[in-house]
Amino acid sequence: MQDTKKFSVQWGGKDLTIEVGKFANQANGSCTMQYGDTIVLATACMSEGVRDGLDFFPLQVEYEERFYAAGRIKGSRFMKKEGRPTDEAILVARYIDRAIRPLFDNRMRNEIQVVVTCLQFDGENDPDIIGLVAASCALSISDIPWNGPIADIRIGQISGEWVINPSYEARAKSGLDLSIAGTQDSVIMVEAGCDQVDEKTVLDAFTFGSKHLAIPLKLIEEVRAAVGKQKRDMVSPKNEDERAKQTRRAEVEALARPFIVAQVAELFFSTPKATKVERAKQKSELKKRLEVFLVEKDVEGADIKFGTGIAEEVLEHEVSRMILDEDKRVDGRQITEIRPLTAEVGLFKRLHGSGHFRRGETQVLSTVTLGAPGDIQTLDSMELQGTKRYFHHYNFPPYSVGECKPMRGPGRREIGHGALAEKAILPMLPGKEEFPYTIRVVSEVFGSNGSSSMGSTCGSSLALMDAGVPIKAAVAGMAMGLATDDSGRWKVITDLQDLEDGAGGMDFKIAGTRAGITAIQMDTKTKGIGRDVLEQTFKQAHEARLQILDVMDQAINAPRPELSSYAPRIITLRIDPELIGNVIGPGGKTINEIISSTGVGAIDIEDDGLVMITSVDAEAAQKAYDWVRNITRKAEVGEIFGGKVTRLMEFGAFVEFLPKQEGLVHVSELAPWRVAKVGDIVKIGDEVKVKVTEIDNLGRINLSMKQAPGNVYPEKPPETTQTGFSGGNSNGSKPPFRGSRP
Repeated sequence: MQDTKKFSVQWGGKDLTIEVGKFANQANGSCTMQYGDTIVLATACMSEGVRDGLDFFPLQVEYEERFYAAGRIKGSRFMKKEGRPTDEAILVARYIDRAIRPLFDNRMRNEIQVVVTCLQFDGENDPDIIGLVAASCALSISDIPWNGPIADIRIGQISGEWVINPSYEARAKSGLDLSIAGTQDSVIMVEAGCDQVDEKTVLDAFTFGSKHLAIPLKLIEEVRAAVGKQKRDMVSPKNEDERAKQTRRAEVEALARPFIVAQVAELFFSTPKATKVERAKQKSELKKRLEVFLVEKDVEGADIKFGTGIAEEVLEHEVSRMILDEDKRVDGRQITEIRPLTAEVGLFKRLHGSGHFRRGETQVLSTVTLGAPGDIQTLDSMELQGTKRYFHHYNFPPYSVGECKPMRGPGRREIGHGALAEKAILPMLPGKEEFPYTIRVVSEVFGSNGSSSMGSTCGSSLALMDAGVPIKAAVAGMAMGLATDDSGRWKVITDLQDLEDGAGGMDFKIAGTRAGITAIQMDTKTKGIGRDVLEQTFKQAHEARLQILDVMDQAINAPRPELSSYAPRIITLRIDPELIGNVIGPGGKTINEIISSTGVGAIDIEDDGLVMITSVDAEAAQKAYDWVRNITRKAEVGEIFGGKVTRLMEFGAFVEFLPKQEGLVHVSELAPWRVAKVGDIVKIGDEVKVKVTEIDNLGRINLSMKQAPGNVYPEKPPETTQTGFSGGNSNGSKPPFRGSRP
């Protein structure tokens, strides 16, 4: 039996508990973490050997959903086991990855894998927050080199009050959903969705949240002090050969750096208008020149490869140095200058809506497709069950960066970028009552050199307005960067592009309207940024967002008043929920008959009685509308209807005057005279006019033919001495009933 230890603290009114020594003890570091009744297991493993031939740090982060954690069985009829991660699981894995990655030494080439598994989910406390805290703890107590710990926290605001780690229900009431990771003094990663929240409020949320990171950080330090392992040194030389190799490479680097700096000035800063493809060629040329130089200096073999390997590192350093020293960017722009902007709408007449947005070389085409309410997406993940009526899909083909690669569907990056643009637009969408359509937006990235996700946000906004979707306001976004050096100097740069997104930088995306922020996502390649950087970033991003919105307004400044002629129309009506069954019919017979007879695309009915009829043909939609309305409407005394005789009784005839609704025409109300025999006046199938004369307390409906204008009768028969009701000719015969006037 393993020796287990538990550590607990109160955080946001709930117990946060870490347990070590019970599960997954063969990992380099592992722990379980509980918050409320949600429990996650975090493990961290490192390979003993180095992967040969790698020129990057090999970190993998996985988040595993388990349906048993929520007491559920997967909804698919054919696949009951967990398979490919859901989009939600991928986003959580990215969330954790983005926070922990900057704190590793990028010189490492040992494989590291962090896996977070949700073992129990209470439906209130989101596993993403404690998943990151647990991963931080597992790494901190392991022997894996890592410059942690960090923690994260979710902040909401309800009725003006800050809320720590709000439940799902509380988050629905909050206009701000901000998650930050880092320490009390610096922020490493940010994720946020907001409903047009102003910059000051968001900054205050940062300050409040950072202060409360102290609690989980202190708990992790307590666990590390009790059970933490000695960190291993994975980069220092282990023997004489490795020490000689390190010394030799230090000499190569000292030789190569001045040469690289000179070449960077010549190749990159003398051609400010170079494209991304041309920049790639310049990088190749830099490495070729460097290799020739090193050969001339008698550098050989693997040391040449090492020397050329530091070329991009030095390039990134020089790009930052020029920004800090001379306010000079590699493309010649000012620090706050945005690249040329283009905004267009209505590019394809048969699409329901389209928007083209271009910022420099970043180019996105966004399209809108409007569908019936029944086209909603069903959600079936461990956390989420329900539906989505708006979804954004983001495609990033290899040609957008001038590459040739297999096209195998969206990867993690594409899913993350698509989700960010979706989050930015979501608060601006109309409610279902106002606009009941299912909305799909697809963003095709045709070119990328700096924040195609923010380009997708702008393109989506343009396309939605072009489609006539009544969004509350246009949304734009911008990526902000950062240049830093070892002395602590920094400058925030507007409209980040590829060469500026290097070591010591950040990718801080902020989207919103003129009124406020709707989404944030920040990653950094530093050990964290402080409030002063945050404030300057928000200031410059706000100025940039307004410039972009001005350009977008020139293309379209409000949603079109009418939908595209190629888009379906939806007519809505509300019926008594108790009458839904009348519309659907046994086994769906009635609703399918309405659809097939009228030719509408779909009829969707909500549990509250909202009926939505979708059709590209307005006349067909109106027919279906009238049909449903007649099935479910309640007759009122005095109304006149056309109906069909369905049954004959001795005391009268039953007439179906509305679909599935019958009333009785008593024999005394069949004709303007006394009738001896019902069959003398009407027969089954006759079409007649009837007036509603009475609805009794049981809901039974009495009708009258003689009070309804439009019925045609024979001449009144002569009076007879027969008892009973009179009718017919003297010979007992009667002319046939000729029905009602058309």
